[in-house]
Amino acid sequence: MRKLPLTAAEELLEIIMRRYERASTLLTSNRPVEDWGKLLGDSAAVSAMLDRLLHHGHVLSAARAVGEPKPAVREKANDKSKSNKDAGQRAPGGLATRDPEASPDGTSP
Repeated sequence: MRKLPLTAAEELLEIIMRRYERASTLLTSNRPVEDWGKLLGDSAAVSAMLDRLLHHGHVLSAARAVGEPKPAVREKANDKSKSNKDAGQRAPGGLATRDPEASPDGTSP
């Protein structure tokens, strides 16, 4: 990893402070928050930055590593017994779709 400039923590803190309680801020990282002080070289600035980010913030974390395959989706036993017309077709992402030529009640013309 490339070394960050010595002023990186102060500059990032300045951006966060200017936006604090004025505008939404989305921050992403592939490093755990615990490593930010070491990574940016200024634990005090990182602590102040996290204080402002987390005050009204929401933390979302990914549970799996990048490139790890999605867990297999199991179908319920009841879904297998239904026909595709009754259960609907499954689109990517597991969303149910219906036949565009079917009438509103789901029957074919």
